[in-house]
Amino acid sequence: MEGVTSVAPSDDAHHQMAAMIFGYWISQALGAYASLSIADHLADGPLTAAEVAQRECSAPEATFRLMRAGLTLGLLTSDCDGRFRATELLDTLRRDAPRSLRDVALSMTGRMHWQPWGEFAAAVRTGESQARKMLGLPIFDYMQKNPHVSVEFTAAMTGLTALWKSDVVDRLNTDGVTLAVDVGGASGALLRQLREANPALRGIVFDRPDVAAAIADDLEGIGDGIEVVGGDFFEALPAADLYLLKLVLHDWDDESCVKILRRCREAMAPGGRIAVIDFLIEDARNPGFAALMDLNMLAMATGKERTVEDFDALLANADLRRCGLQTTDSYAIIEAVGA
Repeated sequence: MEGVTSVAPSDDAHHQMAAMIFGYWISQALGAYASLSIADHLADGPLTAAEVAQRECSAPEATFRLMRAGLTLGLLTSDCDGRFRATELLDTLRRDAPRSLRDVALSMTGRMHWQPWGEFAAAVRTGESQARKMLGLPIFDYMQKNPHVSVEFTAAMTGLTALWKSDVVDRLNTDGVTLAVDVGGASGALLRQLREANPALRGIVFDRPDVAAAIADDLEGIGDGIEVVGGDFFEALPAADLYLLKLVLHDWDDESCVKILRRCREAMAPGGRIAVIDFLIEDARNPGFAALMDLNMLAMATGKERTVEDFDALLANADLRRCGLQTTDSYAIIEAVGA
């Protein structure tokens, strides 16, 4: 660690590389900040580490060490009396933040993500995710067996949807749509945002039965005009005139993607369409964040990130054709109709 004085990249390649290597320390520290709700405790003003530890029943010295590191990370400032104050950066982990990333921090640093990534080199060597080896089950089966992990992951996806809200909602036209199905929609965050823009839109959140049951317990949170249905999107989907597939296809291999798209095609009302909202590999020489998400798919699941040509091939094999493409700062919106 000698000579590594900053987590920020510098002009020196060795220091920049060292900062990247030690990056997982930062991820896990942020997971601890979220778990101890430090941002929430500091929402009303500065506190000492001992006061935070008392509220959380955590070890006082360890809590102090965690919060001291927050000074280096730009999460906290401190005064001469040893009190810590949250910065705007830490406020993004508050539960009540408009686009809170607290649940994202908890899920991404939790065992379900962390364990498979620990064997990432093996995934590259074999070409297969090590999730089953590390967790005992594929990730979706693991979540079904561990409901608290599923709830945490659903909350994280809601947080990411809020983070990238304007990229999709402002661009996806739902005029004239009577009923939309949010396939694998978890908490229905995207559908709720679309209904804010178009209150006449009715929707169905379609997800695994265990997810649907958890959502149904909070129908008030889902809102009027939205129904929750449990099922298997490899088997059948409710009839509708718009199917939303947000960050669904990238979880799956090509054969599975075609099955999902075919179920949409079979259930789709005349004149209906599908909107695939996913990351897109646009420039092979400058692939951006999609290339990193692609590694996450290799670590966690059977899927991958795709090019436009890849999506066109999937659509064609499901008797669909692309009728629209919009790229945003976060996602691509690929619209398709019957071939």
